Order: sequence, then structure tokens, then C-alpha cells
Amino acid sequence: MEKAKVYFTRDITPENVVKLYEMLGRSLEGKVAVKVHSGEEGNQNYLRPEFMKPMVEHVHGTVVECNTAYDGERNVTEKHVRLMENHGWSKIFSVDIMDAEGPDKVLEIPHGKVIHKNYVGKHLDQYDSMLVLSHFKGHPMGGYGGALKQLSIGVASSKGKGYIHCCGKDGSYEDMFHQDQDSFLEAMADAASSVVNYFGDNIAYINVMANMSVDCDCCNVAEDPCMKDIGILASLDPVAIDQACIDLVKSSDDPGRDHLLERINSRHGTHTIDAASDLGIGSKEYELIEL
Repeated sequence: MEKAKVYFTRDITPENVVKLYEMLGRSLEGKVAVKVHSGEEGNQNYLRPEFMKPMVEHVHGTVVECNTAYDGERNVTEKHVRLMENHGWSKIFSVDIMDAEGPDKVLEIPHGKVIHKNYVGKHLDQYDSMLVLSHFKGHPMGGYGGALKQLSIGVASSKGKGYIHCCGKDGSYEDMFHQDQDSFLEAMADAASSVVNYFGDNIAYINVMANMSVDCDCCNVAEDPCMKDIGILASLDPVAIDQACIDLVKSSDDPGRDHLLERINSRHGTHTIDAASDLGIGSKEYELIEL
């Protein structure tokens, strides 16, 4: 089987994001949802909307987000809308909080490892294509955040996020943080698979390896980046692009590499990649094509 192609450049510029997208040879058609991370209030590491501007404009996209399942400035629509304004997203782009109104859209996962349905923002119905524009970094629970996390937790509604965290149980807020770790990671892979299958060929992935903290952009108090920027990657395969990012971290000689890998490994982070590969939504075997 042909290896997945992952395009890579070490030169991190807005223009190169567009260039790598064009290398994919796939034109996202119709109304395009561009999934970004809006950045929690107080977070210093999230990628700014000005950096995303050429790419979002290139696909004539709408920036999409969903509310969180935990306390903060993004857990209800009113606050999330205000944050999107304060962080500059809605000053530059059309912005859609996809779960701003219910009921949620339910995506079925008949062959899921842990969960068999995924609750997503009902506005997902309004889009023909999706560009998953991810900031690769560490994460307090998932070990790392990349394309697969954007597809799963990122596209899930507030209810859906809690459902994934609770591994399909109707648990309380506290239950979200006390599940079997590997089961949680498999639930993320399940949810990711439902979004991949929903869009079919009308989806593409870009990961930006910059501002790499051990903490996610969802943290209002996050550690500063622990290693130097690595580059931009683009692929049509969400498993391959995340695996390539992990491999680039591992092969780095940056002194902060071990700190980031400790976060990833201590949370079994790459188990999400393994589970997503098992579900058939991508391959860990890839060809890295450096520009």
C-alpha cells in the first residue's frame, strides 16, 4: 500500500501554510469549515488569527469552534463569542460556534472501540468540507494535541466533549478526569473517525509545530514553549501527520525535547494514533516530503 504523503517545511510563515496546502492537490469545495483552536483566555501560546489569515482566505473558509465542557471563557456561547472577538478571530473572519444552539448532531460510530456515537455541533451540517488547522503541542490529558484531537474533542459539542472524556458514560464533571487513560484516548480516536468518515475526501490537515509547550492552548495558565519551532506539515491523512510530528520531536536535538516527550509518554499520547490507525482512518506509514 502506498505510504501517506506528508509535506513539510521548516520555514514557518503564513504564505508557506498556503503553499503546503496547495501541494496536497485537493481543493476543498463548497462551504469550508476551518477548525482552529481559539485559545483560552490568558493563554500565551495559541496561534494568532493574523497568522491563519492567508490560509483561511485562500479556501474562503469560516472559522469554526465548539464550546468547552469545563469552566473557563469558552464553556458557554456568550462567553466564547466574546473571547473570539477579544482574540481577534471575529474581527478578521466569519466565526461559527457550531454548538451555539441545540440539539447536537449525532454521528454514529458502529465500529468504535469505546464509544459508538459522537455529539457534534449541529452547524456541522452547514459545511461541505473541512480544513483542520492545528497547533501541535503538548496536552495535560491527551499527551499531545494535533489533528486527531482537533477532529475529536475540537469538533465535539460541549456535551460531546464530556461524553468522550467519560468514555461514553453519562458522568459528572469530575468523572471526566478519572477515566481509564487508554480508554479515553481510544474514545478520542473513535470520535475523530466519525468526523473523517462524515467528510470523506472533503477534508485536509495542516499542523503547525510552533510555540510548543507541554500545555495545550486550552490552558489559561500554560508553561512557555519548551523547545524551538520545527515547522509546518500538511497531509490528507490525520494519522500520518500526527505521527510525523511525533517523529520530528523525537529526532530533534533541542534540549527541551525530553520535557515535551515526557508529557506525551506519561499520558500514553501516541495510543490515540495507534487507535486511529486501527480504525482505518489513516496510516502511521508515511513519506515525509520536505520543501
